[in-house]
Amino acid sequence: MSEIFPFSVTVPQADLDDLRERLARTRWPEAETVDGWQQGVPLERLQAICTYWREAYDWRRCEARLNALPQFRTEIGGLGIHFIHLRSPEPDATPLIISHGWPGSIVELLKVIEPLADPARFGGDPRAAFHVVAPSLPGYGFSDRPVMAGWGADRIALSWAELMRRLGYDHYVAQGGDWGSLIATRMAALKVSGLQAIHLNMLGRPPPEAAVDQPTEQEKGILAARTAYQQDSAYAFIQATRPQTVGYALADSPVAQAAWIYEKFYEWTDNRGDPEDALSKDDMLDAITIYWLTATGGSSAKLYWQAVPRLEGMEPVELRTGVSMFHKEFFRLSRRWAEPLFPNIIYWNEVPAGGHFAAFEQPEKFVRELQNFSAALKASAT
Repeated sequence: MSEIFPFSVTVPQADLDDLRERLARTRWPEAETVDGWQQGVPLERLQAICTYWREAYDWRRCEARLNALPQFRTEIGGLGIHFIHLRSPEPDATPLIISHGWPGSIVELLKVIEPLADPARFGGDPRAAFHVVAPSLPGYGFSDRPVMAGWGADRIALSWAELMRRLGYDHYVAQGGDWGSLIATRMAALKVSGLQAIHLNMLGRPPPEAAVDQPTEQEKGILAARTAYQQDSAYAFIQATRPQTVGYALADSPVAQAAWIYEKFYEWTDNRGDPEDALSKDDMLDAITIYWLTATGGSSAKLYWQAVPRLEGMEPVELRTGVSMFHKEFFRLSRRWAEPLFPNIIYWNEVPAGGHFAAFEQPEKFVRELQNFSAALKASAT
């Protein structure tokens, strides 16, 4: 089947009522025995955001934002894929497929889709417009949950190429951070038809071993950030080895799902000690609620089981590449470390604000980075 069907989000009221009832019945553990976040999300902080979730949060607002954009579903490889497809009013716009990561979803892209597609309406240069395609990863959000193994980064990469073909794009660029970075990189490595360039806001690959001798001060900071991530990456090890086990808690308890993601908003955003320095309560709960309502805590975790082995030992990517390194991204590289891995870098910039969720935290800066990349791409073609 290759048909493309319009889609809209309509969550039954009974599901929202069930969420509030489960939140009201929560059996809370004792508080942490140390100050701060050293043992995970502090009890008082999680109780506060869950109280807001139960008493004040409005999912229908988020649902309306999603439904204000053109959404679709299509079947690829036996799996239903959900995506937003917003065509630009600019006839010469560049087709773009943009992929989220974990614990992300298309929700984290809602602030950037329209400015990317219609920059003139937002005070930008219409020559930097994109036709935007934003899919939900398999097992995430409103895409189907795989019922068998095999949906790793390569299969997703090939599926995204098929999606762009079905939409009639014979040339396009791919963008991503987190898992989206790996997917865009694999699309380039697999030389999928029509892909002209990639843009990344995370570089997950380790620096070449020969390049880490005598690091600069900047590079010492990059290594320290990677080390800090590795010391706090138990979540990734669990999801890469026992996604089914953790999935039971995430499917049954909204508080478990909230804690699992809220901790990452604290650790991975560019904040001053409080995740609300970077994202509002509603932003964070939009992201958490889409996992809860679609019961994709476990299925999204299985991507770690499938894809983590692809993070090491990949060949250099020869395709034209743009890189935007946001200040608090924990997987960064210096340009001299990146160039052996991406030898055709046409755009590079280090953004002094923002963290792992770049489009969510700093949408205006993220859009500007893509527009600058677009200009560099066109210049490289002349």
